[in-house]
Amino acid sequence: MNDSVLSPDLAELARRHGVATEYWDWQGEHVTVSADAIHSVLAALEVDTSTPEAVSAAIAETEVAPWRRRVPPVRVVTVGESATVAVHVPHGDAVRVWVELEETGEHRDLAQVDRWVDPRQVDGALVGEATFALPQDLPTGWHTLSAEHDGEVASGRLVVTPARLQLPTRVAAHGAAGLMNQLYSVRSRRSWGVGDLGDVAELGAWAARTLDTDFMLINPVHAAEPMAPLEASPYLPTSRRFVNPVYVRVEDVPEYAELPAADRARVVALADRARALNVSDEIDRDTAWTLKEQALRILFGRPMSIRRAALFEAYCEREGRGLVDFATWWALVRTYGADEGDWPSDVSTPGAPGTVRVREELGEEVSFAMWLQWVLDTQLATAQRELTDAGMSIGVVQDLAVGVHPRGADRWALGDVFASGITVGAPPDPYNQRGQDWSQPPWRPDRLEALAYAPFRDMVRAALRHSGGLRIDHVIGLFRLWWVPAGGLPLDGTYVRYDHDALIGILMLEAQRAGAIIVGEDLGTVEPWVRDHLAERGILGTSILWFENTDDGTPRAPEAYRRLCLASVTTHDLPPTAGYLTGEHMRIREDLDLFTRPVEVERAEDEAARERMLRALRMRGLVSDLGGEEVELEDLVEALHRYVGASPAALVGIAVPDLVGDRRAMNQPGTHLEYPNWRLSLAGPDRRPVMFEDLVSSGLARRLAASVDRGDHHGTPDTLDEVLDRS
Repeated sequence: MNDSVLSPDLAELARRHGVATEYWDWQGEHVTVSADAIHSVLAALEVDTSTPEAVSAAIAETEVAPWRRRVPPVRVVTVGESATVAVHVPHGDAVRVWVELEETGEHRDLAQVDRWVDPRQVDGALVGEATFALPQDLPTGWHTLSAEHDGEVASGRLVVTPARLQLPTRVAAHGAAGLMNQLYSVRSRRSWGVGDLGDVAELGAWAARTLDTDFMLINPVHAAEPMAPLEASPYLPTSRRFVNPVYVRVEDVPEYAELPAADRARVVALADRARALNVSDEIDRDTAWTLKEQALRILFGRPMSIRRAALFEAYCEREGRGLVDFATWWALVRTYGADEGDWPSDVSTPGAPGTVRVREELGEEVSFAMWLQWVLDTQLATAQRELTDAGMSIGVVQDLAVGVHPRGADRWALGDVFASGITVGAPPDPYNQRGQDWSQPPWRPDRLEALAYAPFRDMVRAALRHSGGLRIDHVIGLFRLWWVPAGGLPLDGTYVRYDHDALIGILMLEAQRAGAIIVGEDLGTVEPWVRDHLAERGILGTSILWFENTDDGTPRAPEAYRRLCLASVTTHDLPPTAGYLTGEHMRIREDLDLFTRPVEVERAEDEAARERMLRALRMRGLVSDLGGEEVELEDLVEALHRYVGASPAALVGIAVPDLVGDRRAMNQPGTHLEYPNWRLSLAGPDRRPVMFEDLVSSGLARRLAASVDRGDHHGTPDTLDEVLDRS
């Protein structure tokens, strides 16, 4: 890290923009951020720090900027709490302020508060600040705040958010157990080389009826590239609002049933080629999507019924400009390639002069992309309905990635809502001692506020539309994110703060409207007060058995786990439990040279941690003390799940790979091409692919489900024949 001096004025400017000038690292050491890092981060926020005079001017601008606005672009408050709003008008002038309610359109005039604020010179005029009280009985919602002065009306958003999210009644009473599924990896004999939304419905319904589960957490299904090569990581999407069509179940599209014989034969031939991919232990997304896309274009070419056409039109109207922009980006990539340098020069943004022309020229491709999103929307709705019909109290829990691809649809469509010259990552921690750079551009806090958080709202609303819950990957990113200057190492970054009250409040509002739960992935380096804040708002945290230790390294007793959390033995960033127990994570990290300390030290610490866990299991009678004999691996996996199952956690998850004894890590953080991240199929201990039809006969699956049972049985188990009949 550069040792250049950080002046007091630069430090003050950084503070005003939420940029950290110091922090405590994972080893408890105090770190001072370099001036170079501060300059880079402020430059990404379009703040000039080139000279001391520029820094002074930028500080002054932070003071005067709010006074230039009649009303703020957005005010986020909590229902039932007293709050005020500041309005700026020429000093001494009268102003009328009111709120228009979202649902009813009712106008509520606001009363001015007797509060004196000294006027300020702004751009040569004397401006005054008037304070108005917001009624405490305003309902939750996206309301409009308006101020009229001298015949002119200025408006902003007033967002009234819930005070706390409540768990669904059944979950609050009994808790809930569920599966955690990397859906692309779990294939059936109907899959086209990649697990799809039809597989989600079948696996989820079977788990509800046979394992008494209440939810299925799936990986992010966000949109990827429209053509090969497709990014393998579901956590590096091109858009977080729209969905990856590789997950479409072709045969479930209604137009498939009406195909003429010749077209049906073409689709069947494509399906046969795609299903041949199922024998591979690695997911070949590129080939699978290439074949599936050809079939979907055949279906798109068929005329829709009047009813279906009306439903498609309604979907497009609901999604509005966002869908059109996404589809335009899709068409541009399909026509000119992924490198924006090869595109026409006048299509750099959705509003650029040539974009309208190109959108018309590529109208058929734009319509195809919009149609695909509608098909995905209907299949997501079907999956959620089938899971809840089978007895799940929650159903699908979607996963929201922390960011997007730097050259993706969201980056193109939303422009300067994202910072330039910066990527998101993580500082060094025990599991990634060199830190991480996720190559994703971060939201700009100032632009989000200026847009009344609409991009964030639209993204969350889309993910919640057909799900009973939402997991927020790296939920700490709603409080602060680790910004890494372009070209620097992860260690060269610093934290940038966001308005967490606004972001968390909006997240809660959208979840309350959807009747959904929210799970925050709060692992890693977390300020202690953050977990308290999330709990107070009714947002669940995440507890992983291997990370739940007391200060001396002793495994935390399950009774001491948090109530408001999703607890599990493992996660997608660790090997399945059998793999962890056999040291798969250590082998991978050693092979890839991810340690900064001697391997012998790392192995000794890891073996000691596993021995402490085994001792805890023995003390609770979950495994027998066999006088030195090894416990059977499946028995140990079951014991660990019983340990977590004894916790008061509201949700307990079982990773699908644990149901079949899989050992391979799905992802190794801190790697890119060195390891087949996100490309491995579900496999047994022999590393051979396991299909859904084989999974349903797993005795281990039933044992693990029983070990985390929450006591609310809601269905009759299916027979294997019944499951296979539906498959």
